[in-house]
Amino acid sequence: MGEPIQLVKLLRDFLTYHETIQGHSPKTADEYYLDLRTFFRYLKLASGQVPDDTPFDKIEIDNITLDQVGAVTLTDVYGFINFLSRERGLGAAARARKISAIRSFYKYLTVKAKLLPENPVQELDYPRLKKSLPRYLNLEQSIQLLESVQGVNQERDLCIMTLFLNCGLRISELIGLNVQDIQGNQLRVLGKGNKERVLFLNDACIAALDDWLAVRSGRGCADPNALFISSQSRKRISKSAVEKLVKKHLLAAGLDGKISPHKLRHTAATLMLQNGVDVRTLQEVLGHDNLNTTQIYTHVESANLRAAAQANPLGHVNVKKQKNPNK
Repeated sequence: MGEPIQLVKLLRDFLTYHETIQGHSPKTADEYYLDLRTFFRYLKLASGQVPDDTPFDKIEIDNITLDQVGAVTLTDVYGFINFLSRERGLGAAARARKISAIRSFYKYLTVKAKLLPENPVQELDYPRLKKSLPRYLNLEQSIQLLESVQGVNQERDLCIMTLFLNCGLRISELIGLNVQDIQGNQLRVLGKGNKERVLFLNDACIAALDDWLAVRSGRGCADPNALFISSQSRKRISKSAVEKLVKKHLLAAGLDGKISPHKLRHTAATLMLQNGVDVRTLQEVLGHDNLNTTQIYTHVESANLRAAAQANPLGHVNVKKQKNPNK
């Protein structure tokens, strides 16, 4: 009989699977590792395998075996959730991410690696999350923002704003765009998990891209592939640079400077839904894996339904029941 399988190997194989097969980014894999490390450190502390005064970040988990991993119960996980809430002060969203890592790890061990006969956390529920409506600009504010874009980088910045507000791109997707991704009236976008999607460009996007490419061609580019480049380094524009230029133009337009590029994505989604795009089509446009993620925008549909109800002329007719004289 060989040596027992150690947790360190299980985690390494699990993270490799997520990067190579699932197509998750190294950042996502790192977050999974940190979440699982926290979970198994908690288990050792809660089970009395280390002294109570041991600093949490010094608890070693390398010697945990597959048998111990498989012996985890739902009660252990619920205790972990309680620990995260009471001892670490983590909110529901942060706890949900750690639960997602645990569920994914045990699903891998049972379904893919087939190292466990059954999944001990199969029935694990996610914490109830408070659904908050995303902040966004209305149509008038969006036009106001676009009209305010001026300055030495006007063509580049206007093109960035136009793509955010018309295509609903994530900031990572925008800065990752290459010149070759523009193919006529289509734009190839590399989204989360290296998943490609193709978006159709409307007239505003095509015009903004044409104007920017005409200016870009006259500038020396350290990165000839990058669609958007920094005005100083001539390299691919950075996330922080995009965030700064968005804030700059928002303030110039007299709008809330705290509206992030992601809120511009929310704006695009909301405007599309308000103007007849169905939720499933919007899911494809935004690159959401799960329809539930897209359905946060259905608050717009609800608002429209309420407005429709109020617009019905019969809504103001109040017919009182007449008493039956025969009774």
